[in-house]
Amino acid sequence: MSLDPIQLSKINALHDAVIVSDMNFEERFLTSGIVLLRDDMKSAGIRPRWGRVYAVGPEQEFVKVGDWICVAHGRWTRGVKIHDSNGVHTIRKVDPKDILLVSDTEPGSDDTISDAA
Repeated sequence: MSLDPIQLSKINALHDAVIVSDMNFEERFLTSGIVLLRDDMKSAGIRPRWGRVYAVGPEQEFVKVGDWICVAHGRWTRGVKIHDSNGVHTIRKVDPKDILLVSDTEPGSDDTISDAA
């Protein structure tokens, strides 16, 4: 069963909340040419993930909309598919205390491989 995206014109995050989009849970291609299959919900998927900041609350001091952030594994909510003026996105709320890195440019290829058993 596929749900249609929620039509929204604007999202306002509260307090110090951080909302992200563009988190990758699909297959990845390493720079060496190796293909890593989709790893969501598997032990191999236990790793930090990058996402683009979609919205921030008024009390958020460390990141801004458009930044790329790396979030500790599992410190995000399930995704909600929305449709806004820029198209369809899946957004998630992340725990601001578990933001590991911030970048103003897209991180590029994700060569992280989990050694979880």
